Amino acid sequence: MKETVRVAGGQGFWGDLLTAPVDQVRKGPIDYLMLDYLAEVTMSILQKQRNRNPEAGYARDFVELMREILPDCVEKNIKVLSNAGGVNVTGCAMGIANVARELGLQGKVKIGVVTGDDVLDRLDDFIANGVEINSMDDGTPLSAIRDKVQSANVYLGAEALVEALGKGANVIVGGRLTDTGLTLAPLMHEFGWSFDDWDKVSAGTIAGHIIECGAQSSGGNCQYDWQNIPDMANIGFPIVEASTDGTFIVTKHEGTGGRVNIQSVKEQLLYEMGDPHEYITPDVVANFASIQLEAAGDNRVRVHGITGHPKTDFYKVSIAYTGGYKSVGTLVYSWPDALEKAHAADKILRERLKNLGLEFEVILTEYVGVNATHGHLATQSSPPCLGGVAAASADGVVGAPDYPEVQLRVGVRGQNKADVERFTKEIAPLILTGPPSVTGFAGGRPKVEEIMAYFPALIPKSLITPKVDIIEA
Repeated sequence: MKETVRVAGGQGFWGDLLTAPVDQVRKGPIDYLMLDYLAEVTMSILQKQRNRNPEAGYARDFVELMREILPDCVEKNIKVLSNAGGVNVTGCAMGIANVARELGLQGKVKIGVVTGDDVLDRLDDFIANGVEINSMDDGTPLSAIRDKVQSANVYLGAEALVEALGKGANVIVGGRLTDTGLTLAPLMHEFGWSFDDWDKVSAGTIAGHIIECGAQSSGGNCQYDWQNIPDMANIGFPIVEASTDGTFIVTKHEGTGGRVNIQSVKEQLLYEMGDPHEYITPDVVANFASIQLEAAGDNRVRVHGITGHPKTDFYKVSIAYTGGYKSVGTLVYSWPDALEKAHAADKILRERLKNLGLEFEVILTEYVGVNATHGHLATQSSPPCLGGVAAASADGVVGAPDYPEVQLRVGVRGQNKADVERFTKEIAPLILTGPPSVTGFAGGRPKVEEIMAYFPALIPKSLITPKVDIIEA
């Protein structure tokens, strides 16, 4: 049994920095590379792709990444865990196997294929058998949106990944695997932790949470002292150096940019956290309030003292369904009276939409440069004047800044696609039939997009059976 295991985070989302996983493999020693590709909406996107092409439905970027790093991983005995399989895990695994053969690595690559998370084809049986699947947000039953469902995937934990590692897999791919499980599994496999050693399972889960979002824990998107974080162009992604007692160090490769310190780790710990005493995962209920942090050297933070509680009897299931249509259009108004012009244009547009008899669930207006980031809070005090002169604002506030320019951004959402399409044709006419000085018609006519709504729910674990297969290249 190893005394220390190094798990590197190489990707925080599908579309993250392409060089990061390559650097993690080549710029220093690691034992495992975890890659998190999936967000809640991603599964529905992949399902649509597979509906059009049965061979699609997974993150093809992952296969191309493996083409580049697989020889390094085999040479250095680095194992890779990812949820890039989306809704076509077997297709993704076969793509990796083909790459391995093309690279002459036959007999050196075992691919663990983890399935069982995709329950789209089982929803009708669940409903027919009286299984209660209700929205965690408002209690709406699944039957109310069943005809609109595009994807349904259970968040699987570390258990199947540990099984795959035990069968000799050096590349593991799955569908909706939890991001924390991708880090927890290597630690449980290497250290032989018991699945009911809740403190250690909690520690491994929190280690996974810290590195799941890539460089967000090593200086990226860090609010504290962000101006002085070094060499962000060459930012190093985080690495966990874990010990068998459940303590671990958060660090990064030497010679890379960014920064790992207590503040950067704290900011990531707070990400997507509800009750800190009960961070619920499929594997454990982690107690974030127990976490102790201490500086352990340059770009090194020691994490210890973690406790946890027994896991629940339920899996969370992520269901995406068609929620209507939306479109967003923008115009830029210049000084003088930029904000006043934007307010006037919004009023004109809304009146025209009303006269046309169009129906929308929401019409949302933002004045980018004024209130788009902070919403109504931005109007509670006058923001600094950005080069303009003091004037009366559109709300009649004397002395408010006369902005150099303001972007009017208007979005609509509705169930009637034709109404949303008509909205897209009402933005451009404002250029010559509204207030003066439009300087930018960003992106041309707005596009109509289908909305994917999110339906989080719980399902008894007794109904779900993860499956592990091994494909040898």
